[in-house]
Amino acid sequence: MELDALIRALAPSEVTGARPVEIGDLAYDSRRVTKGALYFCVPGERVDGHNLAWESIERGAVALVVERPHEVSVPQVVVPDARAAMAVAADVFFGEPTKELEVAGVTGTNGKTTTAFLLQAMLDSAGRAPGLVGTIEWIVGGERRAAPFTTPEAIDLQRLFREMLDAGDRSVAVEASSHGSALRRLDRVRFGALVFTNLSQDHLDLHGTMDDYFQAKRRLFTGAQPPPAAVNVGDEWGRLLASELVDVHRAPLVTFGLDDAAEIRPDGLKLSPHGSRFRAAGIEIETPLRGLFNVENVLGAIAAGILLDLDEGAIAAGIAGVSGVPGRFEAVDEGQPFAVLVDYAHTPDSLETVLRAARGLGDGRVIVVFGAGGDRDRGKRSLMGRVAVELADVVIVTSDNPRSEEPVAIIADVLQGTGVDVEMDPDRRTAIERAIGLAEAGDVVIIAGKGHEQGQEIAGVVHPFDDRTVAREALAALGSSR
Repeated sequence: MELDALIRALAPSEVTGARPVEIGDLAYDSRRVTKGALYFCVPGERVDGHNLAWESIERGAVALVVERPHEVSVPQVVVPDARAAMAVAADVFFGEPTKELEVAGVTGTNGKTTTAFLLQAMLDSAGRAPGLVGTIEWIVGGERRAAPFTTPEAIDLQRLFREMLDAGDRSVAVEASSHGSALRRLDRVRFGALVFTNLSQDHLDLHGTMDDYFQAKRRLFTGAQPPPAAVNVGDEWGRLLASELVDVHRAPLVTFGLDDAAEIRPDGLKLSPHGSRFRAAGIEIETPLRGLFNVENVLGAIAAGILLDLDEGAIAAGIAGVSGVPGRFEAVDEGQPFAVLVDYAHTPDSLETVLRAARGLGDGRVIVVFGAGGDRDRGKRSLMGRVAVELADVVIVTSDNPRSEEPVAIIADVLQGTGVDVEMDPDRRTAIERAIGLAEAGDVVIIAGKGHEQGQEIAGVVHPFDDRTVAREALAALGSSR
């Protein structure tokens, strides 16, 4: 693509050294610059891309997008916000893929991954050849890839959408994170339907306040072309969002939830340890996903399916076909007389939701082992400790991903919310082994925080670690010792 075409799309305040230049690729990481690339000098948390402009040119960049120009030999497109410009340029460069690719998005603190899995299954049942962009994996043309993060940078995301189209995909389910919104990664994504699941404390290390966190979610539903919206009015932030959208929304709005005011709600709900059955929007639903929180996730998927004009059969079949989501209330069963479940719950609200659901799965004790991530929102740590001691019978506090922090210091923050003596063990493996060793018939063991993750980051090094594998090994050892 000619640089002039991107300049027209970006409408910059200034262009220096302009001359005919052909752009062969886009890049924001100087290490990934290829010959003929347009390099975006994006200010980051640790590194400012402007300081790597010369390195990018040495690697083959033929033009730069900058917020402040340099003394360099290549053309520079001067813009007020390089991140925002990156989203616009990526959309144009990759041929505006979401004009062709039907996008079903999910945003919220909890439930994004499960709802996205449900949407992808429903789209598949409807014959709409869906891809997936989520926390656990990306699916492109039927090929599964491990997801390095939930919402990729705008260039990577739009490139991924183009790959999907080229591979034969015609739709995609996307987890839309608050980081993706705040950092402008989701700008220029045209959602065919966008689900709001809920909002609770998380990511305040980035957003600062709950209101700013909400605004990051809210901006996805507003703007010049607001998407058709499915909003959970059983959540207080969802009710606020829905009330605002009723006044200003220029696209369809469907509410869902366990609240009587919701348009899509469960009638004749029957919960069991094996899933749930109910009727919603005139559709008979049966799902093997356990817990009341998963009923909300299913309702959100149904609401989005209606907005996407999926037929009732595809909605019901897609939901019934999702037997589980990796690391989301996932059972580890080696024939033991008690339940062991691994869940990604890493916020006070999600931990509360999982522990309340666990109470209904057995007639014994609830045993929880969990930690809190390092270099992340410290304010939620004591809140998680408080939730654990209120709702579990046995609490073992351990390490999550300590990252650059001392594990014992993180645990001390969690313990500030307990108010009582609980067990602590910085070694996550032995903490899990302890929890399983304590369990008796009828108990429920919850291993929370890391879910599907297969590594544990300690002091900058990621060590192989999978809660499910460790739990299976502990159960096997327990079985052999009895």
